Amino acid sequence: MKIYVAGHRGMVGKAICRALLARGGIEIITRTRAELDLVDQAAVRDFMASERPDQVILAAAKVGGIHANHAYPAQFIYENLMIEANLIHQSHEAGVQTLLQLGSSCIYPKLAPQPMAEDALLTGPLEPTNEPYAIAKIAGIKLCESYNRQYGRDYRSVMPTNLYGPGDNFHPENSHVLPALIRRFHEAKGADLPEVTIWGTGMPRREFLHVNDMASASLFVLGLPKDVYDRETDPMMSHINVGSGADVTILELAQLVANAVGYEGKIGTDPSKPDGTPRKLMDVTRLERLGWTASISLERGIAETYHWFLSNVEQLRAK
Repeated sequence: MKIYVAGHRGMVGKAICRALLARGGIEIITRTRAELDLVDQAAVRDFMASERPDQVILAAAKVGGIHANHAYPAQFIYENLMIEANLIHQSHEAGVQTLLQLGSSCIYPKLAPQPMAEDALLTGPLEPTNEPYAIAKIAGIKLCESYNRQYGRDYRSVMPTNLYGPGDNFHPENSHVLPALIRRFHEAKGADLPEVTIWGTGMPRREFLHVNDMASASLFVLGLPKDVYDRETDPMMSHINVGSGADVTILELAQLVANAVGYEGKIGTDPSKPDGTPRKLMDVTRLERLGWTASISLERGIAETYHWFLSNVEQLRAK
């Protein structure tokens, strides 16, 4: 069995590769961005025609937090659209029958009923701060659905909630909220700062899933028999949510991170900064009915992620 993992250097891609290696008997195909630019249609075509993997896992994407999405909207929509279009189409052209695409919970409307079920897709306006990225991810879902309908392919999509864990991006400006908080509280503790101020009111609620749980869920969905998968999905709405099924406020999250880091100062809020979507909790009923649930608690996951951060902090500073 040959499986091409696109995005193997990212946090999720690394976790998926670890999980595949643990299973054994699988030839994992990878390429760095220097070796294969997924935005380059001709390069992707030649690669897929040459390698002809049995399965493809599309974990590659241009990702970032609120600041990055606001600052680079053109790159976020263009690069993600091109990656998805190139890989999904060229997988089809190379005769790949099975593909798994990883999306994002931001595909759902800003004010979608909570928890967000799969059928909430395209029922309302998106959150403006990451709309370009969300539109690209929606296009990826529809690409998979369209190739399934027209060509009989088995291209599946999983929509994770906010992910975190070893290998996360801890950049001070372009990271997601949880790794950003870990870095800020760690530096505040080292500098003995009396207060850390977080963006917004602290009241929005977010759900978080450890990346190892995401890897487990991804391979679980990929390995489901087609008739079992199809029973839980609709041909016109064939993606599946992946999450923990529980959420916390950003202020509660900040306190959990402060506890893990050992920071004892005050936590303030800055209401002049954007909050983003008021609440994002995934409805994971479909996945639970299929037989998978998350196993890593948020407290344990944050502690493990901070331990990884401490082991890699010098390399992260260099970046």
